[in-house]
Amino acid sequence: LQYGIVLDAGSSHTAMFVYKWPADKENDTGVVSEHSMCDVEGPGISSYSSNPLAAGTSLVHCLNQALKDVPKEKHVGTPLYLGATAGMRLLNIANLQASDAVLSAVAAMLKSYPFDFRGAKILSGEEEGVFGWVTANYLLENFIKRGWLGEWIQPQKKTLGAMDFGGASTQITFETRDTIEDPRNEVMLKLYGQAYKVYTHSFLCYGRDQVLKRLLSKLLQADHYQPTVRHPCWPTGYDKSLLLSSVYDSPCTEKERPSLALNTTITVVGTGNGSLCALHVSKLFDFTTCSFSHCSFDGIFQPKVSGNFIAFSAFFYTVDFIQTVMGRPVHLPSDLKDAANTICATSWSELLQKAPKLEKRLSDYCAVSTFVYLLTTKGYNFDNHSFPNIAFQKKAGETSIGWALGYMLNLTNMIPAEKPSSHKSMLYNYWVILILLFVITTLTSLVTAVCLLRRSKSSAI
Repeated sequence: LQYGIVLDAGSSHTAMFVYKWPADKENDTGVVSEHSMCDVEGPGISSYSSNPLAAGTSLVHCLNQALKDVPKEKHVGTPLYLGATAGMRLLNIANLQASDAVLSAVAAMLKSYPFDFRGAKILSGEEEGVFGWVTANYLLENFIKRGWLGEWIQPQKKTLGAMDFGGASTQITFETRDTIEDPRNEVMLKLYGQAYKVYTHSFLCYGRDQVLKRLLSKLLQADHYQPTVRHPCWPTGYDKSLLLSSVYDSPCTEKERPSLALNTTITVVGTGNGSLCALHVSKLFDFTTCSFSHCSFDGIFQPKVSGNFIAFSAFFYTVDFIQTVMGRPVHLPSDLKDAANTICATSWSELLQKAPKLEKRLSDYCAVSTFVYLLTTKGYNFDNHSFPNIAFQKKAGETSIGWALGYMLNLTNMIPAEKPSSHKSMLYNYWVILILLFVITTLTSLVTAVCLLRRSKSSAI
């Protein structure tokens, strides 16, 4: 086996994935699987802007885990990558020097391990979207699969669209035949001799954590920064005191920063009002400006959604909460809307009773469910016909869906551009030999049986 390691440095946390594949199949497919994963303790690396060395140190536990997960004799040949996403993109905008210092500290830590370190970089939103799309379709064998004779075949299946919802950004990526009117949203890929025209867009500041900050900012503004502010998306019975600095410490809210001192404390009180919550969340989108024939929101071109989609990361966690904790199905947009309203109307004590282990994020499910409803329906324009085509999933088989696997496949050139006919497996030859042996054995048995039958008949005469 060969191994590869990817660290997914997201805005809210970092996860390490160890992948494995048979060593003699490096340019084939359907063989890479997730060997193990490790969640790095603490926040995302972008949170260490004032103490960059701590960003590197935070990875030690998981890197030590990788030393055990990958056999010692394979360490030197195991590629190791770190990709940072929207949290670091925001830090890069806010403070370039701090961003560089964090990446340098992380790279220094990764270099100190015996793996084949191939770099630590900040991914663009488009890369994040496309690599997530590649991962999902690769795992679901939509590009290529192993035939029953062991040969590689192209299944002629349509690809799935991919929707990712992280802490600081959200991405939508899907194959389309429509004209992509904005060239910035078009990516042409050639995988196994097949060309794919893919639409992708990444919305910075539309990830879960940044949406919640932006929503708080809108509510503080609406109540003129009074000492006590009402929050319609928080459950009744829940309140919290917070510093203005915790809301305005991001480029996503910077433009709305008030003239008040940032060490001012404001008490936010939950009022649990679903319709009022939806009204305020909808103000985070701009549905009015569009210079193209179709737009999603904020003036961004988007063709009509088509085909099946897979929605992962916080999309999955939100819908999973609705289904498992609230006990409600999600098949249509109205199901999602009704569920969001139900969560909003549920008191803090009731929510705690239902999901005590989720206390840390429990107060935010009303706002996030409402946001997911508005994003998918008003933003991406999924309707009663297309919404049921979204599968909310965390994994495909035993492998996590996200950009990490697609990133590694791309950087290790494990997805060739040429057709797979030249990648016939050795298994194919073995199958042919086995079938021939089976045919010969069967014919021999039949001939022997016929001879024995004739003998028995002649001896009977």
